[in-house]
Amino acid sequence: MNALLTIDDYSAIAATVVPPTGAFIDGSFRPAVSGKTFQTVNPATGDVLAEVASCEAADVDFAVQKAREAFDDGRWSRLHPGARKEVLIRLAKLMTRNARELAVLESLDSGKPIYDCETVDIPETIHVLKWHAELIDKIYDQVSPASDDHIAMILREPVGVVGLVLPWNFPLLMLAWKIGPALASGCSVIVKPASETSLTALRVAELAMEAGLPAGVLNVVPGSGRGAGEPLGRHMDVDMVSFTGSTATGRRFLSYSAESNLKEVVLEMGGKNPAVVLDDAENLDRVAAHIVNGAFWNMGENCSAASRLIVQNGIKEELLDRVLAHAREWPMGNPLDPRNRVGALVSQSHFAKVSSYLGGADRVLMGGGTQGGAFVEPTILEVGDPKALPAREEIFGPILSVLTVGSFDEAIRLANDTDYGLAASIFTSNVKKAIRGARAIRAGTVTVNSFGEGDITTPFGGYKQSGFGGRDNGIHAHDQYTQLKTIWVDLSDDADEAVD
Repeated sequence: MNALLTIDDYSAIAATVVPPTGAFIDGSFRPAVSGKTFQTVNPATGDVLAEVASCEAADVDFAVQKAREAFDDGRWSRLHPGARKEVLIRLAKLMTRNARELAVLESLDSGKPIYDCETVDIPETIHVLKWHAELIDKIYDQVSPASDDHIAMILREPVGVVGLVLPWNFPLLMLAWKIGPALASGCSVIVKPASETSLTALRVAELAMEAGLPAGVLNVVPGSGRGAGEPLGRHMDVDMVSFTGSTATGRRFLSYSAESNLKEVVLEMGGKNPAVVLDDAENLDRVAAHIVNGAFWNMGENCSAASRLIVQNGIKEELLDRVLAHAREWPMGNPLDPRNRVGALVSQSHFAKVSSYLGGADRVLMGGGTQGGAFVEPTILEVGDPKALPAREEIFGPILSVLTVGSFDEAIRLANDTDYGLAASIFTSNVKKAIRGARAIRAGTVTVNSFGEGDITTPFGGYKQSGFGGRDNGIHAHDQYTQLKTIWVDLSDDADEAVD
């Protein structure tokens, strides 16, 4: 990681950054076929950063055509695995050389604190790409157990042309989560970034060409969900779509698939994630630090955010005192100031949505205010009714709801009382309760005595309305971008006689 700079240094870099603005198709930037553009705005200031090509069906058609040509002629899909690995390693190196530019561009476009961009997002993005690159020539095909008269080979083949639809909360990291295994598997991809945060995906596509990725293998079509996302989801020559975003939009992609070619769809969607703290939890100061990080990191714009604190009443007051103390260590302000831990929400519309939840609690323990055009203070609400909206709905902002329970069983029931099942945490010094609780909570990732999502080696995805169809991260991420093929070879003497 580079040493952090001062706000003046980051502001100077921001003044020199020239963001890419065209769609990236078949190895070059180009305007939208219609000539239309849309403004991408710095949410912290309201300043227009760029006028970006607004892609529509014609642009998606062209991108899919070029991706299909690249896939079918084998310039990437049939390239030796070691050669594909070297290209992705070169891309990771180029991103390392341009890490500071990417960090500043990410902060400007999304409102994320430069502290997070420099210390988490960019290093982890590069690590993810390296990890999947190194895995390319280490996933083996199989031979099944068969009789002496047969050989049965089980092969993994790239699924084909895939659409990768990204969210706006972690633009670069989610790009890596998807293009890493998709490109490693040999697929050709069309990336549809969120319209709020298109700039870094376009810059990475440019670096990928510099790294030697063949034209047509990685394409980026910025635009609205209606303009570019829907045509991608409905396209008859797209083999699968991997989507991360809201549950409402995920439902649309299922409809698009059903109404077109029944393409495979992988969904990673929302969460209303519980952090369960039992009264035997040890080191409450450390527990409080994890709770605050889980609730307020990335302004709570995180599908796995720990937005529900479910605390047993025996330690409630002591824990809340420590939570409040740690929350005060998260200053809010200019995202380019590395001292700030809370930046701007991504857009005015999202700011309005998050702000609407500020009044739905029995007691405001902290925060509850707003600043400027898109800043919401880290807020802690005590909620008596588990059915109240702040305790039920995914807010996707820096708002933590506190609910009190009397027992372990009540805590687990409340943790599961949600339509979602993405992530959860349980804090206890009792190993049996930890394992029982982790097994009982219906979520794709359950952390014990910490907040987190695992790492690149562990699959990430959810239960219930948090998604299905596959997992990001780990070896399992490659499954969604491959098809299994069985080749059955008959070696029996009868087979030779039949041929004769």
